[in-house]
Amino acid sequence: MYQMFLCYSMVDAGVMEWQTCSTQNAVTARSCGFKSHLQHMLNLTDKILVSYIIGVALGDGNLSNPNGRAVRLRITCDLKYPFLISKIEQSLKKLAPQNKVSRINRGDRAIDISCYSNQWEQLFGWKAYGGSKIKQSVYVPNWILRNKKFCRACLCGLWETDGSVYKDRKYLTANFVTQIPSLARCVQKMLSITNYRASIQRLILSNNRVKFTFRIHRNASQFIKEMSIDKR
Repeated sequence: MYQMFLCYSMVDAGVMEWQTCSTQNAVTARSCGFKSHLQHMLNLTDKILVSYIIGVALGDGNLSNPNGRAVRLRITCDLKYPFLISKIEQSLKKLAPQNKVSRINRGDRAIDISCYSNQWEQLFGWKAYGGSKIKQSVYVPNWILRNKKFCRACLCGLWETDGSVYKDRKYLTANFVTQIPSLARCVQKMLSITNYRASIQRLILSNNRVKFTFRIHRNASQFIKEMSIDKR
């Protein structure tokens, strides 16, 4: 029996629209942990939270569809960052309150945080079966790029996953690395929107890919505080 739910739909044009979503008995609770076997609905009302999760997913996230019925988001975290692991886990529980969020020990000093939803692909703009994020030229959605607060949250997610904070010759530095040109352009734009400037190094790798390294030296401590970056 179908039930009707109202949810936010994020379209590429960069606006939030109310749309009516049908839920169905397509995915079993055994495979995904979602109660009453309904389609996995996300709570997209907190746009800052959504922006943060999009940043996290673009950084260390991966989409797959192991059972052919529900898309799985898997975020890989280093075990030396217990606070960050808990933060991402709790953020996913807020975003997907009725879905099961699991920790899976990889055995290589890393852990996967896993959550199923058939809305992940629409939300992120990339596919479980589309190949790597490099191949799919992933990017930050336009609705984030049009709002400074959302840019801050997305940058936080990116820096807490694929970024680092360290001291270089006694000076604090905020560093971010990606091999995805489309994502690098988005990061550069978000830094400009939030009034920060980074030095950008482009290194051609042996596979002819380009490694983009963003370094923020000036006002690094202010940047870390303003973006609420807490990688520990």
